[in-house]
Amino acid sequence: MQLTPTERDRLLLFGAAELARARRARGRQLNVPEATALIADTVCEAARDGARLAEAVAAGRKALGPGDVLPGVPDVVTEIHVEAVFADGTRLAVVSDPFGGGGLGAHAPGAVLPGAGAPAGPEPVRTLTVRNTASVPVSVTSHFHFFESNPRLEFDRAAAYGMRLAVPAGSSTRFDPGTAREVGLVPIGGGRVAIGFAGLVDGPLDAPGAKREALRRAAACGYAGAGTDEDQQEDAP
Repeated sequence: MQLTPTERDRLLLFGAAELARARRARGRQLNVPEATALIADTVCEAARDGARLAEAVAAGRKALGPGDVLPGVPDVVTEIHVEAVFADGTRLAVVSDPFGGGGLGAHAPGAVLPGAGAPAGPEPVRTLTVRNTASVPVSVTSHFHFFESNPRLEFDRAAAYGMRLAVPAGSSTRFDPGTAREVGLVPIGGGRVAIGFAGLVDGPLDAPGAKREALRRAAACGYAGAGTDEDQQEDAP
């Protein structure tokens, strides 16, 4: 059976969560990886069952209480991030205070709480016009490699290579069917390695030939805006 990296990651998460559930059923308190896997899997399954983002996050917060985990775990695990597939696309769910305390967990990532100021995103270094050619809304989360976002989003893929949305961490941008909007992008930071997503890169973004190969894959798979022109095959970021 051929699986994409994202599917392999999902199966690995599910296996870890099932082990955690079995140990919890035997009366064992969970450690950090077990608790993290169980909560993240709960969010993913809620999304699969049709829950909205806020509902899936709320389900994750209800999965475990302080008594279900080893002492010290709530002090270490204060926030859990997981990419889950919702009806309107893949979105980043952020479960804050995941063991039943107060906090932002029941709110959608990036939401502005009463009395709070709007979270600031990074200053964009590039602006692109994006048109949704699909018949359904498409949402892209803050740290998704924008180059690999939904194939029905039409934009200059070469210009978006190695970039993400310039929005607050944990938030998302929605593209309505048949409409176009401008978005700001910033370079992906850290080690600049893209693993998973749509599987178009699966490695270092700046490796020799990586951009050329990613564009070739995107064009072969019918990604809107990927193109086949030689001027889009250059490895310059």
